Amino acid sequence: MAGSGTAHLRPPGEALIRAENLVVQFRSGRHGVVQAVSNVSLDVAKGETVGLVGESGCGKSTTGRAIVQLPRPNSGKVTFEGRELTALSQKELREVRPRLQLIYQDPISSLNPQMTVEQIVTEPLVIWGKGNKASRREVVSDLLAAVGLDPKASLSKRARQFSGGQCQRICIARALVLDPEVLILDEPVSALDVSVQAQILNLLEDMKARYGLTMIFIAHDLAVVRNVSDRVAVMYLGKMCEIGPTVPLFDQPAHPYTDGLLAAIPKLHDEPGATGGVKLLKGELPSALDPPSGCRFRTRCPRAQARCAAEEPVLRPVVGTPGRFVACHFPLVDAAEPAPEAGTVQIPDPTPMGVA
Repeated sequence: MAGSGTAHLRPPGEALIRAENLVVQFRSGRHGVVQAVSNVSLDVAKGETVGLVGESGCGKSTTGRAIVQLPRPNSGKVTFEGRELTALSQKELREVRPRLQLIYQDPISSLNPQMTVEQIVTEPLVIWGKGNKASRREVVSDLLAAVGLDPKASLSKRARQFSGGQCQRICIARALVLDPEVLILDEPVSALDVSVQAQILNLLEDMKARYGLTMIFIAHDLAVVRNVSDRVAVMYLGKMCEIGPTVPLFDQPAHPYTDGLLAAIPKLHDEPGATGGVKLLKGELPSALDPPSGCRFRTRCPRAQARCAAEEPVLRPVVGTPGRFVACHFPLVDAAEPAPEAGTVQIPDPTPMGVA
């Protein structure tokens, strides 16, 4: 499954954000180097929502943070509106960051418990010197109303006085106060009750339409991803395995790993054949300290053969579905043979830091 390649990237002028061959590694004490993200490429068009899914530890959150340079990737590049973020100085990057905002998984812990809601949402405006006290209060009040909170009842309260769903609304208001173009949402509803999740998802859709937002939606919940995403990218152990329009990807997965993820979605009634006959995934996610050779999914894949251990698959087009790509030697659907990518050089798996 786990593959590299940039054949799925659209021409640079068509993408608001374009990440190419991102590599992110972390030292793990005396144990070695964690290969969190290995040659991942992704692009997002203006106004688009791309869902990023995969098991815990697959690198999806690290990919989202690397796009906004928190932290900067070890290698690869990220382009935003034609400007390469990875080449900017710290000062130049700071000037760009207000347009790229993060919304975190745990809304309560991401809010300062000592500050009032007014202080929390106003702080970005104060840091960037926007407006005066009166105009800031007006902006904050309007935003709180837009996210479904009563400004008069909320401004003077602290985060501990709100529910999880209300805290997430505050986080959304804080992220929007600097009028960003891109939101990267890291599990924005996973810590919320199911009844509240729907409210927050509807709110995000409203905010996307109102403010013309572009979003990268990171989540485990595939049902949520299906409802909010225009395209979906599936990751496994730091690699990209499949990417394409949401409906065909969910209706007929091309990769055995995607099929296994979809088979794990709880159903009220048995639906024979709904996952193409692939059984639920077995085994544990391999360690990112020492990932398998070739295809990283081969140790759990029911279709693995000798080639999978020797050769890493490259993302290639799925026949009959424009914009859809799969990295698998033996996909579940017909895929074109990989071809050399014009103007690109295939990058091998990175050598871990500190290894000659």
